[in-house]
Amino acid sequence: MRLAVEVAEVDLPADLEQRFEAVLFDWDGTAVADRGADATAVRQAIEALCAASIDLAVVTGTHIGNVDGQLRARPAGPGRLYLCLNRGSEVYAVGAGGPELLERRVASAEEECALDAAAEDTVKRLAERGVQAAIVSQRLNRRKIDLIPEPEWSDPPKARIGELLAAVEARLRNAGLDGLRDAALIAEEAARAAGLPDPKVTSDAKHVEIGLTDKADSARWVFGELWRRGIGPAQVLVAGDEFGPLGGLPGSDSFLLPVEAERAVAVSVGREPTGVPRGVIDLGGGPDAFVALLSDQLERRRRGDLPRLDGDDSWMLSIRGFDPELERVQSSLLTIADGVIGTSGSPVGSHPSARPRVLAAGLYEGKGAETELVEGPVWTRLDGELPHAVAFERRLDLHAGLLRQRLGRQPDLESLLFSSPEHPGTVVLRATGVRALLETDEPLEAAPGTSVDTGEADRATWMRQPAGEGGLVVAAGERSEGDRLDRIAAYVADPTGVPDTEEAVRRLEAAQELGFDRLLAGHRRCWAERWETADIRIETDDELQRLVRFALFHLLGSAAESGEAAVGARGLTGPAYRGHVFWDADVFVLPFLAATNPRAARAMLEYRFNRLDAARAAARALGRLGARFPWESAGDGRDVTPSHAHDQAGRIVPIRTGELEEHIVADVAWAASCYLDWTGDAEFAAGPAPELFAETARYWASRIRRDRSGRAHIFGVIGPDEYHEPVDDNAFTNVMARWNLRRAATHAQGLVPEAERETWLELADALVDGFDPDTMLYEQFAGFKRLEPLVIADIAHRPIAADLLLGQERTRGAQVLKQADVLMLHHLVPDEVAPGSLEPNLSYYEPRTAHGSSLSPAVHSALFARAGRLGQAVESLRLACRIDVDDLTGTTAGGVHLATMGGVWQALVFGFGGIRATGAALAIDPRLPDAWDALELRLEYRGRPVRIRIEHDLLIVDADPAVPVSVDGRPGRRFERRGDNWEEEGK
Repeated sequence: MRLAVEVAEVDLPADLEQRFEAVLFDWDGTAVADRGADATAVRQAIEALCAASIDLAVVTGTHIGNVDGQLRARPAGPGRLYLCLNRGSEVYAVGAGGPELLERRVASAEEECALDAAAEDTVKRLAERGVQAAIVSQRLNRRKIDLIPEPEWSDPPKARIGELLAAVEARLRNAGLDGLRDAALIAEEAARAAGLPDPKVTSDAKHVEIGLTDKADSARWVFGELWRRGIGPAQVLVAGDEFGPLGGLPGSDSFLLPVEAERAVAVSVGREPTGVPRGVIDLGGGPDAFVALLSDQLERRRRGDLPRLDGDDSWMLSIRGFDPELERVQSSLLTIADGVIGTSGSPVGSHPSARPRVLAAGLYEGKGAETELVEGPVWTRLDGELPHAVAFERRLDLHAGLLRQRLGRQPDLESLLFSSPEHPGTVVLRATGVRALLETDEPLEAAPGTSVDTGEADRATWMRQPAGEGGLVVAAGERSEGDRLDRIAAYVADPTGVPDTEEAVRRLEAAQELGFDRLLAGHRRCWAERWETADIRIETDDELQRLVRFALFHLLGSAAESGEAAVGARGLTGPAYRGHVFWDADVFVLPFLAATNPRAARAMLEYRFNRLDAARAAARALGRLGARFPWESAGDGRDVTPSHAHDQAGRIVPIRTGELEEHIVADVAWAASCYLDWTGDAEFAAGPAPELFAETARYWASRIRRDRSGRAHIFGVIGPDEYHEPVDDNAFTNVMARWNLRRAATHAQGLVPEAERETWLELADALVDGFDPDTMLYEQFAGFKRLEPLVIADIAHRPIAADLLLGQERTRGAQVLKQADVLMLHHLVPDEVAPGSLEPNLSYYEPRTAHGSSLSPAVHSALFARAGRLGQAVESLRLACRIDVDDLTGTTAGGVHLATMGGVWQALVFGFGGIRATGAALAIDPRLPDAWDALELRLEYRGRPVRIRIEHDLLIVDADPAVPVSVDGRPGRRFERRGDNWEEEGK
């Protein structure tokens, strides 16, 4: 990676002694001395940096012929070279085939006339003051006016900028003007008089320019593009030669530092006549110093410096110190996952309380209730021992999916870990530090209690672990050099058979061929792309903002984007519930993925559809028709719910959820419908979906019983409120079954006989739901009103496990709920409940709800928001967000509550955003708390990105024109609030 040309050595200040991921720089005076200079050195540096996965961007006022004609760089990547030209009006990407135009701002005919008029008027006004100036060029979107059109200053080099400035200032002051500042003011006034509302007036000392764009537009584009590639401002080096003011005007390179560049490192290599602004490093040395900076970055890549994290607190989860009692909780929080492999955030060093863990998605072993998600060999372990009292910090970069660990103040050991979504199953570790802490006997360590075969092949170590009918193979290789260790591992899991070791070795070799830097660049880019359709921004609540992104991060890493995805209750962050799949996945996780990562949502549905035969068999075993999905599912789709457990007194307590919590059947159908509403997936709608809807409807048709009056009932079930069992006519179960029958009658049309569809619709109409039109209340289940009228909010601080507080017998006999499933109906199927019934049911049931389930607070947040009770909505949202980071349930050591995190997303999107995907349009009915300045949501609807910004008096929808949007029943893109309604802006 060393340059072929000789590069001068430069002493670098401390702020430049670090690895950067991108470089943004000026051209004339920074990269080259002038337009006649030899650019060989900078060309070689740029091409080498791109090969090392570094992105570069030239920002200049000149045009493509000047820059590309002088530079002639043809980088092959994977790093990118951008040329941002004509003061913010053009962007080119340069590859092996040369420049390719990406964007160009083209002035309208009216704007062109205004620019001409502004330039002519400026020359006229200056002449009136005694200053002879000349329009010297009509460049793209701007006009350039020479303030000193004299032969001596026809083409001054940057080295003479001080002399030039003095000459121009003297010329202007002799005419009674206050130097460049007055000349720029005259130009701005002329531009506004010509009809340009926001003219960009700049000066390079010799000229004043009037434009529609400036370098700040280029810089904003670059920082936005880098962010979309996973590179934050703190990882960017900005180089120029004119940051300091010129004649009272901002230096031309100060425009390289817009607000988006906050945290970037800026350096000047120029002769700054008035010095550099605070925050800019004054290095000097001109283009030679700049090339030396690039050469230094190449050397840092060669020797394997660790990348720094961006450092934006709203995208960071930091844990300082090491607490043995909290370690397993913290390692769950810091899990990194790619949908295929999940790795706990345990220290890379050894400690008795640390329990590093690697989980493989969808790979189970054991039988029945003992079936559990497989723990695979660990790839993160180093032999160095972690002291009991230690300066230790772990930081999880949520935007880039990177975990960085730092041990000791020097530090003694520093590491970076990631699990690649670009190459699922591929994991990477780079560590630097004291040699004794880097040493390790083997790169892989078998999980406790597992049996593995081991071997070596082509300098790789592999482990093969059978599991059930399938198994797992991992191959790992490492390279140690001085104070650095690089380790890459590749996992291959297959539930149908033990994979060949050759496949894992092949994937490892492919990853090693790419190398650390290319793997890192691809990994960051994939994460950034995911965030482009998933991020949520809450303005003015920084802590809630960080917690929301923490939830979204774990949701994004929970499911694979191909094949099938079995998403357990704790995802890939821990072994709680043995990794079994519950309704949580269908109702709480899948909607997020349907609206942000449809391929992963489809993979979740494939998991259910591929087990439809097992669900049919379960129904037949009960003497029923259709398909009965299991309450707890694992590898083969048979129910693996435990039959019993032991209470705190050691007594055996039966578990009947597997037998009676049958709403799971409708939940799976609801998930499929949700996916179709968001994606419009025609192949799924014509293929698996009708069969899934039909089989679930057939189950309900065979499960429902009619009384003599013709009313339909479902007897002996458990609803989401698991404190009461069994119950008859549970409102949630009955209404969800009714919804299922009606939806199947629509979606399965043509697949089933017309008579069967008519039967479904008749049963749906006949199903009782416990609704009382006088009170507008739904009875939770038949007989609920006769229970002890106990309001848990009056006697206990919630959330609380009411069955532990009151005892199971009293809890069963009281109107106290684990989670109010009546309210879940208003959340999931609002069109199936009586209009106007939300507020009375919310007021009645919420005080009676113990929130004993982690799912409950987020749902209540969404419903409080829909009811306009925004203070309570925010507090419930905050509670949901803190369930894991504060370990409120005492169970986070077993993994984070993934469904709660899905509920957080739903509270913000369905609740505060009031967003519903329908077959006709994306309906929006927002509610914004007073404490928030704005809420921004990023989604994907029918294959197109959608960005929604909600302010108190303004609603903006940024989406393709083909995306139908409805606000208060009106189509449009910009709306303003008028009273209680939203009206299209300007109408």
